[in-house]
Amino acid sequence: MASALSSLLRRSCAAAREEAAKESENSRMKRSWCGSSSTALAASRREFPLRAWESPQDSAITRDINRTFPAHDYFKDTGGDGQDSLYKICKAYSVYDEEIGYCQGQSFLAAVLLLHMPEEQAFSVLVKIMFDYGLRELFKQNFEDLHCKFYQLERLMQEYIPDLYNHFLDISLEAHMYASQWFLTLFTAKFPLYMVFHIIDLLLCEGISVIFNVALGLLKTTKDDLLLTDFEGALKFFRVQLPKRYRSEENAKKLMELACNMKISQKKLKKYEKEYHTMREQQAQQEDPIERFERENRRLQEANMRLEQENDDLAHELVTSKIALRKDLDNAEEKADALNKELLMTKQKLIDAEEEKRRLEEESAQLKEMCRRELDKAESEIRKNSSIIGDYKQICSQLSERLEKQQTANKAEIEKIRQKVDDCEHCREFFNKEGRVKVASSAKDGSDEDTDEEKETLKNQLREMELELAQTKLQLVEAECKIQDLEHHLGLALNEVQAAKKTWFNRTISSIKTVTGVQGKETC
Repeated sequence: MASALSSLLRRSCAAAREEAAKESENSRMKRSWCGSSSTALAASRREFPLRAWESPQDSAITRDINRTFPAHDYFKDTGGDGQDSLYKICKAYSVYDEEIGYCQGQSFLAAVLLLHMPEEQAFSVLVKIMFDYGLRELFKQNFEDLHCKFYQLERLMQEYIPDLYNHFLDISLEAHMYASQWFLTLFTAKFPLYMVFHIIDLLLCEGISVIFNVALGLLKTTKDDLLLTDFEGALKFFRVQLPKRYRSEENAKKLMELACNMKISQKKLKKYEKEYHTMREQQAQQEDPIERFERENRRLQEANMRLEQENDDLAHELVTSKIALRKDLDNAEEKADALNKELLMTKQKLIDAEEEKRRLEEESAQLKEMCRRELDKAESEIRKNSSIIGDYKQICSQLSERLEKQQTANKAEIEKIRQKVDDCEHCREFFNKEGRVKVASSAKDGSDEDTDEEKETLKNQLREMELELAQTKLQLVEAECKIQDLEHHLGLALNEVQAAKKTWFNRTISSIKTVTGVQGKETC
């Protein structure tokens, strides 16, 4: 639609400049829509405040507003922004165009425009379409121009799709029975919006003759189905099945391509229009006035019945839409209640989780304090054991020093004895150089008591020294054994302290992980 509005802008720029030169007051007026610069649009913008005036068709407007696109989000709420804007535009036009006023179906066209622009601009474009594009001519003189359009459509059918034209003649189906809304509402009342937007776009670019292209496209694409219907079936097909078929964007796109490719010349339309007027003049001359009025009355009754049927269909669609909306609203409320309950449960779980978190934090603080006390106790035991080990090491060192001194003194004493034995002539006879007793023949013969006593004394001293040496070695071994025992106890104590640290720490970590995991599952 933007491209069509741009074309409308280009076509109206020259007229705007001429109007600005003639009318200084209008030249100072700031236009809210750049494409509404023609005389008709400028006038409509000045008249838009007429929406505040009273309209004699206010009740009809109000009734139709609730039936206009009842399923669309912008227009479905009674008293909402969409319905309020639509009411203002329809009311303003009924006051602005007193000759035509408000006609049923105008609300759909105004609603389509409202979906693309603000209220004032939508009103201006509506006036432009009604006046400059000739749509209001269809409502004048007892719909005389509309019947001319029906005749032109039937003549085009006779030329482009003659088999369908003949079928409609056989079942007595006339164009005004199915094509009224196509011309009066520009296809906006029944067909999907994305298709309607393309049609309005073409209309703004090419003019109202585009309706014939779209109408012939619809009849061509559905010819096979329509040829199988009778009178009632054809009417039902146009009313129900035809709009549903173009809910698919692909089908709508194919239809618009077909409509654009159709070449319907204005010369041909003028020719058919002239034929219609000639035919009407001949009928007027030949027909009795009473018969003409009776025929016109029957036609009006048929049109009235058709409009009542369409009105019933729209009312049924409105009721169905309201029921569906009520059901959706109930489902939404139920879902909202369920979500509120879930939210309350989640909040309660969050409170419980926070309490559990505080409890775990307190327990963790207690465990940390307990671990700290145990660690201090273990460190105190380690210091105590280290002191004991140091004392034992010091004792062992002292014992080692004493043993070494004793061994040195014993060696010196042995050297002295050995020296004395070497210096003594008698002793040399009994001891060798290594200090061992000799076995000599003279010993067998000796009978000197002094020599025997001295020998015995030396042996006793030697045994005492060997005994003392053995005791010293035994004490050294015992000291080494005690040292090893203390080192073993120290290792056990260190292992116990380390195990105690790991046990408390692992228990604390495991407890925190367990509680955290449970909270995470509850939260999920």
